[in-house]
Amino acid sequence: MKIAILGAGNMGLSFSKSFLKYELIKPENLHLITRNESKFPKILEEFPKSKVSTFNNVTELDADLIIIAVKPQDFQYVSENFQFALKENQMVLSIMAGIKIEKIQKLLNHPLVVRAMPNSPTLLGMGITGYTSAKGISFSQLINIERLLNSTGRSVYLENEELLDAVTALSGSGPAYFYYIVDAMIKAGIEMGIEENLSKLFVQQTMLGAYHLINNSDKNLEELIQDVASKGGTTEAALKTFKENNFKEILKNGILNAEKRAKELNG
Repeated sequence: MKIAILGAGNMGLSFSKSFLKYELIKPENLHLITRNESKFPKILEEFPKSKVSTFNNVTELDADLIIIAVKPQDFQYVSENFQFALKENQMVLSIMAGIKIEKIQKLLNHPLVVRAMPNSPTLLGMGITGYTSAKGISFSQLINIERLLNSTGRSVYLENEELLDAVTALSGSGPAYFYYIVDAMIKAGIEMGIEENLSKLFVQQTMLGAYHLINNSDKNLEELIQDVASKGGTTEAALKTFKENNFKEILKNGILNAEKRAKELNG
C-alpha cells in the first residue's frame, strides 16, 4: 500500500509514525507533502527513507490512500491550488475537523472519501478516532482504513456523519480539557505550599489512578464520587464549591460550544 499525506503537521506525522511502527507500509511507500519547504530537514530526520515534497512540486500522486491532514481553514485553498488530479480508484481519508464529506467530495471532485476525527494521544498510540464514510466505499476498503486507524489507538465507526462534530468536541478537543483541569489542580497545590514538581506528581498520579478505578470498578461515577466524599469531609467541601459555581454546566457548555465551532468550520 502507498500512502500520501497532505499536510505533514503534528497529526499527519503521528499517523505516519504509527503506520511505520506497525509495519503497515514501507517507509519508501510514504509520501509526505507540506506547504513549507523549511520543514523538510526536520521531516527527513524522522523519515529518511520517505518522499517529502511541497504542494507546488507534486503533479501526480502515486498513492492508494491520500490522507488530508491540513488545517480545516486551509483546505479550500489547498484543494484549489494543488497540481494533481485524483485517480478513480484512490481513497481519500480526511482527518480535518468540521469539514463534511460532501464538501470534500465537491472540492476534490472525487467520491471515495472517509472522514475521521482522531485526537492527540494518537502520538503515543493511545488515541481514539471516530470515523464515517461516503456511500460507495466497500467493506474491504473500510477494513483497510480501520486497520490504519487502529495503529494509532482505538477507532469507532459511526453511521451518522452528524455525530462527528460531537466526537470532535468530546474526544478531539477533549485532551485539552483534562490538561486545563490538571493545570488548575497543580496551581492549587503550589498555592498550598507544595513545590511545583511534587504538585505535578500528586495530580498526574491521581488522574492516572482515577482513570484505572473508573475502568476496573463495577460502580458508576456517582458511587465512585461518594466513596471519596464522606459526610462533612474535605472532598465534600470541594464538591460543594464546584456545585455552587455550576462547574459541571460550565464544562458542558464549553464542550457544546466546541461542537458549534466544528459545525461552523464546514462553512
